[in-house]
Amino acid sequence: MLNSQLSTSRKPLYETVAERINFLIDQGTLRPGDRVPSIRKLSHQMQVSVNTVKEAYGQLEDRQIIEARPQSGFYVRPQLLEIPSDPVFNPPELLNPTDVNLNQIYHRVMRDHLNPQLLKLGISVPDCSLLPVDKLNRMLARETRRYPNQAVSYQLPPGNLRLRQQIARRMLLSGCTLSPDQIVITSGCVEAVDLSLRTLCRPGDTVAIETPFYFNFLQLIDDLGLKALEIPTSPRGGISLEALDYALSHNGDKVKACVVISNFNNPVGSSLSTVDKKRLVEILSHYQVPLIEDDIFGDLAYSGERPKVAKAFDRNDNVLLCSSFSKTLAPGYRVGWVVAGRYQDDIERRKMLTGVATASPPQLAIAEFLANGGYEHHLRSIRKRYAHQMAQMQGAIGRFFPAGTRASRPQGGFNLWVEMTSGVDAMQLYKDARKHNIGIAPGPIFSLERKYQNFIRLNAARWDKDIESAIATLGQLAAAQLV
Repeated sequence: MLNSQLSTSRKPLYETVAERINFLIDQGTLRPGDRVPSIRKLSHQMQVSVNTVKEAYGQLEDRQIIEARPQSGFYVRPQLLEIPSDPVFNPPELLNPTDVNLNQIYHRVMRDHLNPQLLKLGISVPDCSLLPVDKLNRMLARETRRYPNQAVSYQLPPGNLRLRQQIARRMLLSGCTLSPDQIVITSGCVEAVDLSLRTLCRPGDTVAIETPFYFNFLQLIDDLGLKALEIPTSPRGGISLEALDYALSHNGDKVKACVVISNFNNPVGSSLSTVDKKRLVEILSHYQVPLIEDDIFGDLAYSGERPKVAKAFDRNDNVLLCSSFSKTLAPGYRVGWVVAGRYQDDIERRKMLTGVATASPPQLAIAEFLANGGYEHHLRSIRKRYAHQMAQMQGAIGRFFPAGTRASRPQGGFNLWVEMTSGVDAMQLYKDARKHNIGIAPGPIFSLERKYQNFIRLNAARWDKDIESAIATLGQLAAAQLV
């Protein structure tokens, strides 16, 4: 049976072998410190070549799942404890929508990005050294020469047609069949979500959100004068559908929208399964609550298989799908988009009122890159790098942070959610870290009620000796609070 599965898999054979070993580790058959089968033994057991097993073990080493010991073989590495996957479902807490009241720490964390002295582990941005900067710049120059009038003219909503055509083609990988006319280009994903909230809600309305939740969206909800209804989120499985259903059954008449990051959530890195995405759409449709879906990290799945979006299961035109190329290609280009369905006319009108249009040259450049720049090849490269660097950071946290520290295990993106022991205060750690020129994102800014006092979010998009040293310093500062 195993050999049949290996031979019919579409994945490279070494990946299938690596997944088999990883499965045994995840299930506890092989525990930290156990010796894994030798290369020749596994080659014989699985009837694959020695080189295939070597490739598989090399991949598992890169992900810091196993380690080689000289003259001894391969062993399961001691792993950082994982944050429990089941969210706490406490119905009484879900009955009271909360006024958002953020303090200045949010602004300070964002301003950290401007400080050239800080090692920026608190901002969720890609590593520019992994982006196709030179190719994009050449395409930007070439396309503005090729279309000089378009380059200096407004690309009024819905935006550049060629770009929308390319996005529509890519959306087939997400399970959506769209026409270019259904896509509206925006200035990043944040504007797409902002336009969606402004279209659906009025001041005083309630929005259902995940918790913990991306702090920029919390600030946006605050600025719009909305209330937020926090729904617990699992570090692996995403938003609790049981809790959401319960909350809507008690607050359904007040809730005007629900905002969910469906794939590789920010900050915890969780994803809804395909089954749960379908159920999410069904629950919200039942209560007639529109879903604003953020899929900005969807292209960064470590497995290489692009996950579907909840929009793929939308049969009642109840999902507004938002995304951008800020995490994969060029954050500074500010090119995003929204599929708004029956709300598209309102979205386009609000877009013209608030910003007229998204800048034309970046739209031209990204359209050309999607058509002829090797976007899929680029994605394959950075997915591998981010998976490797995530494992490196998790391993370093396991080595340097106090015993009892736990972390999420995202399967895509580059956000790592870290739970420290209860005696460590994330806000104090944030202040202490800045004195050492290290920027982090403290957990309390991801909640309306400052729930995550001993959590931090770290950016694993980059890994080098400086970052490893910074992780060691953070571990020392956390340990100092326990003395």
